[in-house]
Amino acid sequence: MDSVKNLPVAVIGAGPVGLATAAHLLERGLEPVIFEAGPTAGAAIEQWRHIRLFSPWRFNLDAAAVRLLEPTGWESPRPTALPYGGELIDRYITPLAAIPAISSRLQTGARVIAVTRQGLDKTHVRNRDTTPFVVRVEHDGGEVRDHTVAAVVDASGTWSTRNPLGTSGLPAIGENTAGDRISSPLPDAAGRERASFAGRRVLVVGAGHSAANTLINLAELAKDEPETTILWAVRGASADKVYGGGDADGLPARGQLGSRLRRLVEAGTIALHAGFGIAALKTLDTHVSVEAADGRTLDADVIVPCTGFRPDLDILRELRLNLDPAVEAPVELGPLIDPEFHSCGTVPPHGAKLLAHPEKDFYIVGMKSYGRAPTFLLATGYEQVRSVAAALAGDREAADAVQLELPETGVCSTDAGISCNVPVTAATRDAESNCCAAPEPVLIGIPTGLAHGRSGEL
Repeated sequence: MDSVKNLPVAVIGAGPVGLATAAHLLERGLEPVIFEAGPTAGAAIEQWRHIRLFSPWRFNLDAAAVRLLEPTGWESPRPTALPYGGELIDRYITPLAAIPAISSRLQTGARVIAVTRQGLDKTHVRNRDTTPFVVRVEHDGGEVRDHTVAAVVDASGTWSTRNPLGTSGLPAIGENTAGDRISSPLPDAAGRERASFAGRRVLVVGAGHSAANTLINLAELAKDEPETTILWAVRGASADKVYGGGDADGLPARGQLGSRLRRLVEAGTIALHAGFGIAALKTLDTHVSVEAADGRTLDADVIVPCTGFRPDLDILRELRLNLDPAVEAPVELGPLIDPEFHSCGTVPPHGAKLLAHPEKDFYIVGMKSYGRAPTFLLATGYEQVRSVAAALAGDREAADAVQLELPETGVCSTDAGISCNVPVTAATRDAESNCCAAPEPVLIGIPTGLAHGRSGEL
């Protein structure tokens, strides 16, 4: 960054990882400018503030951010407590964003619509590494401005780009015209959005913990609104991987969620439809008819799409990226998090070196760095940005000395439903080459009591 060292570093997104990025950049003497599309920091989390995390507070606080907060009189939450999304905002993100060192550099209502090099599209190479970046931003009111920066850290997450309901990575036929019948991915069905679900036929689609949380919230609603019908469609032959390992799960809250969901299905409160890969939606005057690939149909008033998320790569079209062809994560990270084989925190701690792209001084961090894989952990993101800030400051030794301060068995995903059984010995890795294979990894992760990958089989 020497040739452009007087320019700021653009941070895209003011979620917990974006704000942590800014905190680490400030400690390194670098100047961040933070662009947040929403009206406030943590705007995406605001949409699921009613959901409780599986990981306790001690894994959801960034060290540099805490160092900024402590002089303000901020009180740290109890380290072992499990926060709701709303508590993450109210007790951590909002106070952090209000600190003058952050607030003076935070622009809300600022949606990044493109990133490029000044005067160069992606086909030009001469002087590329020493040319500043241009971040094009649409600000509130529709004004579009270009911001010249030295480096870019994309921590924008994936919340805004959910996966479609269709089975082939494409929207189901008729899905795009059924928007009025499709809710947000994690609606507050028993609370703020109660009126949209009470007494209606609700179809939840998906086999992760987003689906489990939504189904349980709907079951709570149905206690008071008995006319509410809860339907659940999964592509797999069973819902066993969503139920998880129960008492064998290394994260008790996650195991309890799965066990509770199983009981609701067995009691008939939730009607499970397995092997239901959605092929088409037909919007009628009073409801939507959902057709599976095998010809079965379900009628619903509302569909909740708990199908996961994918990164928005359109804004990065003019940058030179090196992405894994399967999961759209940085190419060296992709094989370590591929959900065909991995569903837990068995990823070795990693930082700038593994996250680097051919585009010098550009990094994707946080949930977006995991592409389409659903296994991200906030503590992983905090270590990513600590390393990235060190790299941008020219401290290669600190950037390469990555580590994740977790207990011996670590912490796993909040949204996958399945996991590799870890810790894994070298002998096991050799015998089961499809699980947790990585070059001399320092494995982390808490087992769910199930086998690995989407199949749930060894």
